[in-house]
Amino acid sequence: MADQVTRAACLARDAADPLAHLRDRFEVPDGVIYLDGNSLGCLPKSVPARMREAVENEWGRGLIRSWNDAGWYTASQRVGAKIAKLIGVDANEVIVTDSTSVDLFKVLSAALRLRPNRKTILGIRGDFPTDAYIASGVAAATGNRFARVDASDLIGAIDDDTAVVMLTHTNYKTGLVYDMPAITAAAQARGALTVWDLSHSAGILPLELGKVNADFAVGCGYKYLNGGPGAPAYIYAAKHHHAALDHPLTGWLGHADPFAFADDYVHAKGMDKLLTGTPPILSLTALDAALDAFDGVDLPALYERAQSLTSFFVALADERLVRHGFAIASPRDAKRRGGVVSLAHDEGYAIMQAVIARNVIGDFRAPNIARFGFSPLYTRFVEVFDAAAVIDDVMTTRAWDTPAFKARKAVT
Repeated sequence: MADQVTRAACLARDAADPLAHLRDRFEVPDGVIYLDGNSLGCLPKSVPARMREAVENEWGRGLIRSWNDAGWYTASQRVGAKIAKLIGVDANEVIVTDSTSVDLFKVLSAALRLRPNRKTILGIRGDFPTDAYIASGVAAATGNRFARVDASDLIGAIDDDTAVVMLTHTNYKTGLVYDMPAITAAAQARGALTVWDLSHSAGILPLELGKVNADFAVGCGYKYLNGGPGAPAYIYAAKHHHAALDHPLTGWLGHADPFAFADDYVHAKGMDKLLTGTPPILSLTALDAALDAFDGVDLPALYERAQSLTSFFVALADERLVRHGFAIASPRDAKRRGGVVSLAHDEGYAIMQAVIARNVIGDFRAPNIARFGFSPLYTRFVEVFDAAAVIDDVMTTRAWDTPAFKARKAVT
């Protein structure tokens, strides 16, 4: 009876939620509790019709004319302006291009060129691996070095040889949100620049990179921005860096006059110099339409809802799941937590597969993290309640303990 009352209370809470209508902007499959928006956001309802228009009319009928007539040529700037609103910067400080990894290569290279007398890219252990891989590659290619320290030692490790401090704002595995204002201020006080990866922050946290005076940032379009699988990424560069900004991926679209087809390269002005090759117009179109889901949304209120959702899941985990051997691997302080709650368990992979088989979709991160992402645009409180009940039952019945669920798939 207590469970029924609690579930009824969740339904009532959802009904009274002033942001509950935002779910209507998304295609959420019936019977599915989708808690993986931190890896791939749900499909916004605005996207399919816009894609049909792009494919059937702009490509099918407009053909090459659509670069001008349909605005394809300025899509990177237009979509960047939408993202700029979500991260608290000016429209002409963001551009959409390439992947997060390629964009990180560009901005790390640019930051090193802005600090030619310094040799160190400084990061932390346990950050998203691909960021470290790119930083290592940039350091090797430029004759510099990439150094990592524990997160608690980061500020103290910034010294006169540090060219750039690179950090993911919200940790991909635990959801821990790092102190952007303090770290940015500490780096700049020592003459270093900052590069932030916003992939797990944009679209859920009320970011204010302009007020923080952050130097650079990158981020993906397919997580909380809901741009679809493989959606293009974006770059932010503070306006005061634009004139001196320089990077080595000098593709034709970043040229000052691309259609002059000159033999020698001259950087474009502003953010356009961070473009490289021809943009993926269909992917850009999907992201453009997807970002309309944020129209009229108060970002602080959205983050407050995310905190409430994750806090509710933490409370349910304490009540029902810890007794099964789970440990909460995310911060308990909601102000230090993004939209992720991670549960650590030695059988985390098999447990997650069993849970997914019951239509509660999260993901697994090695070595032992069952990770759940709560998008406040479409996740309901009753779904959080039901997800905890499913996990509880999977553990009580040991439904996870089968060879099929223990066999590792290519994507976890």
